[in-house]
Amino acid sequence: MDLFNPDPLSNLLPSDGIVQYYGPVMTRARADHYCKKLFDTLDWQPDTALIFGKLITTSRKVAWYGNEPYAYTYSGATKFALPWTEELLELKSLAEERSGETFNSCLANLYHSGEEGMAWHSDAEKMLRKDGAIASMSFGAERKFAFKHKQTQQIISVILQTGSLLIMKGTTQTHWLHRLPPTTKIKTLRVNLTFRTIEKG
Repeated sequence: MDLFNPDPLSNLLPSDGIVQYYGPVMTRARADHYCKKLFDTLDWQPDTALIFGKLITTSRKVAWYGNEPYAYTYSGATKFALPWTEELLELKSLAEERSGETFNSCLANLYHSGEEGMAWHSDAEKMLRKDGAIASMSFGAERKFAFKHKQTQQIISVILQTGSLLIMKGTTQTHWLHRLPPTTKIKTLRVNLTFRTIEKG
């Protein structure tokens, strides 16, 4: 099922979690400004993924920022948070204002074209606040984002527009996987910010 511009107060998921899509939360011109600024200024590094026991370097690049030099470990790799940039703080404040949530870190993702994506996964690392909110802000190319229930295999998808905000919270990460499907139709880049809350062990 594809959902376009749903009511942000409604839940995209039929059960076992909460996903709210706010659509664009800024003008197209402002979104274009942030897309270029984030692409030019964030400390993009090649990402790694643990696939069948082997550590693979991906084409997608990432950057990790936070209130403190938090260590964030996923897919067999550890990253240490850099200090916030001015643009990231502005966008974090906007995400907090719209969602009513608070965040202390951000994993940024750079996809150079539609051929780069993410496989099915859930964000359930031990250092993340359990059932805490994750805010996803998208800039640049519009891409499909999909959810799949771990038991029923039901799939829900939404098109993420530039300058848009999506919130995942509650038991979403426990019961649902999500992915960014690759596509050869999109030739332009996408920058994605995922604001999170890290808790000290």
